[in-house]
Amino acid sequence: MPVDVKTYRENSRAELEKQLREAREELLRTRLNKQTGQLEKPHLLKELRRDIARLETLIHEKRRSEAASA
Repeated sequence: MPVDVKTYRENSRAELEKQLREAREELLRTRLNKQTGQLEKPHLLKELRRDIARLETLIHEKRRSEAASA
């Protein structure tokens, strides 16, 4: 599921926030599956956490660039 940062950079801030929401929901479902013993790929937890961090970083960068240009 990891996505290249270049792909994320092409998106608008609203799209990034939507993807962030979806990634957090997926992380929640994955954690629940881990607790119930249904998770077959535990490495997904680490990938999702890193994707969320990437998204948060890009959103922060876009906010700063919008504030600087305004």
